[in-house]
Amino acid sequence: MTDFFGLFGLLIPLAILLLVFLSGVRIVNEYQSGVVFRLGRFVGLKRAGFRWLIPLVERMVIIDMRTVARDVPPQDVITRDNVSVKVNAVVYFRVIHADKAVLQVEDFLYATSQLAQTTLRAILGQVELDQLLSERERINRDIQKVLDAHTDPWGIKVSNVEVKHIDLPVEMQRAIARQAEAERERRAKIIAAEGEHQAAEKLSLAAEVLDRNPITLQLRYLQTLVEITGGGNQTIIPIPLDLLRTLGLHPKGSG
Repeated sequence: MTDFFGLFGLLIPLAILLLVFLSGVRIVNEYQSGVVFRLGRFVGLKRAGFRWLIPLVERMVIIDMRTVARDVPPQDVITRDNVSVKVNAVVYFRVIHADKAVLQVEDFLYATSQLAQTTLRAILGQVELDQLLSERERINRDIQKVLDAHTDPWGIKVSNVEVKHIDLPVEMQRAIARQAEAERERRAKIIAAEGEHQAAEKLSLAAEVLDRNPITLQLRYLQTLVEITGGGNQTIIPIPLDLLRTLGLHPKGSG
């Protein structure tokens, strides 16, 4: 009986030691980093693997080091040319220094999201609507640079920012459609005018050639008669060109 109580008295301390040991066990995944505090003071980082903390003395905050994508809710933006639009975006960032992400900011996810919203409004307020629609890549880079500079003290790297959707008022959509239609009409008129100009140049060159070689004018005259009579049963009465020259109805050639 005495041996039983002695064995039982030995198992109790062992069980307590086992519980204390297990309470300090932590597993850190490969994509995580642990920020360790000892009695409230930062003492270092724990990398991936099996880690043990002193119970009641040490505490560890796990930080995910993977890239995070956060939607920026639609923001009411007034562009530099006083056009009101709604714009939303997505921000890609990741924690580079886990200790800064814990020590320098209360909630780095919330802080980065709020900073992205204010930066989006500030940057888009400096551009005109046409630039917002046509220079989206440059605007994305500008927003990314500003965000990255502001989040660097927090140990966060903003890798990319993408403006996803621009919601224009109906009146502005109609105005843009009218502008696009007018632009297409302008281009069509320019192309037609360029065609007329080129045709006039070619006709002028052809007239010079015909004027230098009168026989070519005769051949062209006969070819035109063939083309006219080739499509039907028209009756053509050819008039010699010499007769037209005699009557003064045709300019004399240089030959």
